[in-house]
Amino acid sequence: MPTIKKSIASIAFVAGLILSSWIVATAQTASPSPTPAAAPPASDIFIVDVASRNGKMKLGLPVKITSWAGYNNQPSFTADGHSILYTSIRDKQADIYRYDIARGTTTQITKTPESEYSPTLMPDGKSISVVRVEADGTQRLWKFTLAGGAPALILEKIKPVGYHWWLDDHTLALFILGKPNTLQIVDTRTGKAETIAENPGRILRRVPHQNKLSFVHKISDQEWIIKAYDLDSRKTTDLIKTFTGVEDYAWTPAGDLLMAKDAKLFVRKKSDWAWQEVSDFSSAGLKTITRIAVSPKGDRIAFVAR
Repeated sequence: MPTIKKSIASIAFVAGLILSSWIVATAQTASPSPTPAAAPPASDIFIVDVASRNGKMKLGLPVKITSWAGYNNQPSFTADGHSILYTSIRDKQADIYRYDIARGTTTQITKTPESEYSPTLMPDGKSISVVRVEADGTQRLWKFTLAGGAPALILEKIKPVGYHWWLDDHTLALFILGKPNTLQIVDTRTGKAETIAENPGRILRRVPHQNKLSFVHKISDQEWIIKAYDLDSRKTTDLIKTFTGVEDYAWTPAGDLLMAKDAKLFVRKKSDWAWQEVSDFSSAGLKTITRIAVSPKGDRIAFVAR
């Protein structure tokens, strides 16, 4: 693939896009507008082993998997759980990388004139979808195969895409940037989109073992709630309030919710209605945990920390 870099204006737009996402997580304000003069903050990705003891989750020590001194973010696991996909900004643009957990090696997946973000495994397990910032600043959803090859556009007309998640082979949940931001469900076969909520958070997930989509609903600056949208009945129910200003969460395969506050990780068991502290990683030198991902078997957790 070509390695020609983008123009100064395009690079500035990408930096602004990343900063916007960071501001949402740290300053608790949602602003899709770019800030060209600013640079994205440095961050690293860590993994921890997960075990169960007397019915309680036990976590190992965090291991840093990124060595590049800069922006490393948006981790997700491959279908076999053996690798982690993530976004890294190097040479002033974002590309997708793959970390092999057993070997401890990193491979670059995309190397394009554009910037790619939010690597998400597609239902076939062999391809990833990414939010691509094109040469003119357009943000659309593209497909890359893990084996390599030319990318393909998934949805031509739906933009600007901020974040996404696959619900099945042909159905996507999309965070669409706008005033306000909206949560939309799209059929990739027809391109038909349905808006189901305004002011969603950036984490969209399918509820384990249920035909439901979970998302954070930002009702006000002080009230954010994780909700579940039933894809059959089209009804939305509240699950649990988030910590103030926190929007990143993850599901375990068993159906428990994970969320972090500062350097602490919390769990909400299916049978409980409150967050319970699992581990405090401040002793490991971590201050802020975001972007949590859980392996398919639930034996590892990846997250971003500073």
